[in-house]
Amino acid sequence: DVALKNFARYFLHQSQEEKEHAEKLMKLQNQPCGQIFLQDIKKPDHDDWEGLNAMECVLHLEKSVNQSLLELHKLNDSHLCDFTDTHYLNKQVKSIKELGDYITNLHKMGALEFGLAE
Repeated sequence: DVALKNFARYFLHQSQEEKEHAEKLMKLQNQPCGQIFLQDIKKPDHDDWEGLNAMECVLHLEKSVNQSLLELHKLNDSHLCDFTDTHYLNKQVKSIKELGDYITNLHKMGALEFGLAE
């Protein structure tokens, strides 16, 4: 049983989408002359999440990913630029906007102060 079913559904969908993005990027890196450097993914500092806090954390992560994609874009590799434009940048901006809207709505509904909207 999940306490926050809509949040759970949202995060499950997002995790599947992020997995697909990672697989596409690894496929690109695995092409001739490409290299993959895998790094550890650190566990979050805490396990006890409220809906609003989780959304704010995800927004921070999405902004970080977007900045990393923009840094890749600055390399001016035409194939890489086309790849990031086609598969990532527009989706990142849309996701950041969507998360910002959700967070705004949760604040308006009093999620933090009253534990509502979750």
